[in-house]
Amino acid sequence: MKRLITFLALAVSVSITLADDTASRQKLTLDGAKKVGEAAMKYAGQNNCSLPLPWWMKAVICCISSGQRKASAAGANVSIGKARTSAIFKKPTKDFEDTINKGRFTMTALPDFTPLQGGVPIVVGGQVVGAIGCSGAKSAAQDEEVALAGAAVLSDAKSVQ
Repeated sequence: MKRLITFLALAVSVSITLADDTASRQKLTLDGAKKVGEAAMKYAGQNNCSLPLPWWMKAVICCISSGQRKASAAGANVSIGKARTSAIFKKPTKDFEDTINKGRFTMTALPDFTPLQGGVPIVVGGQVVGAIGCSGAKSAAQDEEVALAGAAVLSDAKSVQ
């Protein structure tokens, strides 16, 4: 049985002219996002991460640049939300899910916030350059495992849990 895993790469490569009073910031490129996604898809395929669902309900992996403000892709909102939340807050989305599960429900009032396990930042040279989100694997923990496998391709070794 073939397993379908969808990968969406939403990354922007930006050229920046630097002056003496500005700092350089690394950006996640489309090629980098593809590498992250390919590694996550490989891990998902090798670890039987897809549920036995119709093709239109298979796992979705999303890699998003930390500079990306808005992204829209029908059917992939959760993975995009996880990646966006992780990129904006520069931490795994599991941290937010754990906080809410401990009773801090007010966090759910934040706009464009997806506090569900499965989003992890991509850290290069000590800077968060983007994030990856996965949704639709067999469990929330497996969503995170897939995202971590993808992020590990580019992330600093110490930053990937």
